[in-house]
Amino acid sequence: MCGIAGIVARSKGAAAPTREELTRMASALWHRGPDEHGIYRDGQAGLSHTRLSIIDLASGQQPLANETQTLWIAFNGEIFNYVELREELVAKGHHFRTKSDTEVIVHAYEQWGESAFERMNGQWAVALWDEQQKKLVLSRDRLGVRPLYIAEHAGRVYFASEVKALFAASPELPRELDPIGLEETFTFWTVVPPRSVFRGVEELRPGYVRTYVNGEMREHVYWHPSYPLGNHDPLAFSGTLDEAVVAVREALAAATRLRMVRADVPVGSYLSGGLDSSLVAALGQRFATGRFQTFSMRFEDAEYDETEFQRAMVQLLGSEHHEIVVRRSDIAQAFPEVIFHTERPILRTAPAPLFLLSKLVREHGIKVVLTGEGADEMFAGYDLFREGKVRRFWAQHPESRMRPRLLERLYPYLALSPVSQQAMARQFFGRNLDGWRDPGFAHDTRWHTTSALKRLFSSAQRNAVTGTNVISNFLATLPPEFEKFSRLSQDQYIELRTLLSGYLLSSQGDRMLMAHSVEGRFPFLDKDVVALAHALPAAYKLRVLDEKHVLKRASEGLIAPGIRARTKQPYRAPDGLCFVGKDAPEYVEQMLSESAVAEAGVFSPQAVTQLYRKCSGRADESQFSNADNMALVGVLSTQLLHHQYVRARPTFDHPLTLRTDIDHQSREPC
Repeated sequence: MCGIAGIVARSKGAAAPTREELTRMASALWHRGPDEHGIYRDGQAGLSHTRLSIIDLASGQQPLANETQTLWIAFNGEIFNYVELREELVAKGHHFRTKSDTEVIVHAYEQWGESAFERMNGQWAVALWDEQQKKLVLSRDRLGVRPLYIAEHAGRVYFASEVKALFAASPELPRELDPIGLEETFTFWTVVPPRSVFRGVEELRPGYVRTYVNGEMREHVYWHPSYPLGNHDPLAFSGTLDEAVVAVREALAAATRLRMVRADVPVGSYLSGGLDSSLVAALGQRFATGRFQTFSMRFEDAEYDETEFQRAMVQLLGSEHHEIVVRRSDIAQAFPEVIFHTERPILRTAPAPLFLLSKLVREHGIKVVLTGEGADEMFAGYDLFREGKVRRFWAQHPESRMRPRLLERLYPYLALSPVSQQAMARQFFGRNLDGWRDPGFAHDTRWHTTSALKRLFSSAQRNAVTGTNVISNFLATLPPEFEKFSRLSQDQYIELRTLLSGYLLSSQGDRMLMAHSVEGRFPFLDKDVVALAHALPAAYKLRVLDEKHVLKRASEGLIAPGIRARTKQPYRAPDGLCFVGKDAPEYVEQMLSESAVAEAGVFSPQAVTQLYRKCSGRADESQFSNADNMALVGVLSTQLLHHQYVRARPTFDHPLTLRTDIDHQSREPC
């Protein structure tokens, strides 16, 4: 895993990238690739690369080129089927000088053009520069595992794995928070690509290829989530449930094997104590060549702790296990660094313990870990999917007194469950029941709850988004075939387009792992696993109200019995209570002061002061409502983001020794 960045002079008269700009971008991404660094530049374009050496340690340095040194690549990620693609390309006459997956991408692009990305099974952000055609090609993996940001300014295109590298390249790039990006964040929990939370900065959408050539920009989709359009659709899985169980187990085993054997360094595994990570760890151990290492976090707060299940799985695996205990004070102390790496506001503290966990991984000499992300999205594991099913069932007989009783089966892990009081639950979940056929129906309760936080916005922020309805705008982008998907598939599709890449894979995944130079690998997001999961009948995934039914069946005999039978407990961490009380760090009060809030301009200083005083009077987590938890974390993270990237300009002074240093400026002037 690596960091990539670059600059292309798009219009005549725009300055060619300088050596200093490219090295500054690389320095900003040092944490993504501390092992080796390289740059390439010519009279129009420049590429930067920071390498975390995983495959072909000896000869996989970047930027890397074809034989004629006319097609150059900077690549962040892994192509897990690169061995098979290489064999196919060799048979077609291509010659290789390295054993890296990076060189496979170069030759695949030479052979198949942009359709090469359809053949790849992996996780990537790629920049290809064709020196002869003066063409820049940018691509991102199907589900957005790896990030890629783009900004256009003064006739130039800037791109990078992280926004900080864009800002490091040029002091002329505007640094402002984007009001609509904030509006999306305080609705969906995240911005939705191509928008980012910074004005003038875009995030390339997952499954997209963007090209710049002859002053023109073009985009096309090479992949998008697709589900059967009925039981007779050729894409639909036609086997029995028992056959589906076998297929899921085999596909997941194959995906895990690829992620274990396609590495020239040891691969470890996260172990949360839940079904997903336990199953991945069990399969991963099968293909480990040495002592298999697992990593867990424990919580001082019993409500969030899963130690019992983690240790049961460790005993079964016999792995070399490492764990950390996370306290509220640890979360509070790490939070500014967490936001520096997320580069976006967050409404929960959940990324912070993962930041600390990846540090533990790196301290034990491991560069790669398997994780269970994606299982809930692919196999319908969230309460949101069950909630949508219950509410649709209720909506068909809204006068029923028994149907809403099914709500009592939701959110059993929450101390302040929204279904604990029947009258309030019926009022809250009974909203808009007549819209049960509408897209976004299952997500409506989450969006409604999150949007309530906008009461804290300043008048300037409100005015900046006047007339903008981010929900309507998002729903307008749904594909024409969406209405033919099953109800569950509709809910899964929206979850993929919003929370998966924007929050889980970014704020909790890539950014927290790469903050400590650790690569995450996600078997549940394997190309073939995803295709199979999408093809399965809804009833195989959500069987009545039993979430991930087929996956639970597939795990039989592989994981500790107590884990398979336990009530689902999604990963969570303490929120608001981390930032109040006598032990709260000084920065909290500074960031939430009326002067700091007024300077940022996003929130009303008076409203934030009232919120902070209210939360400061709480003695324990049970006194924090869901809304207050999200509000305090959301405001604090936004304030930190403004302080770190807008008010101040981050500096990067990591010393770089360029292993690759290519200068073609004299070849042909732009």
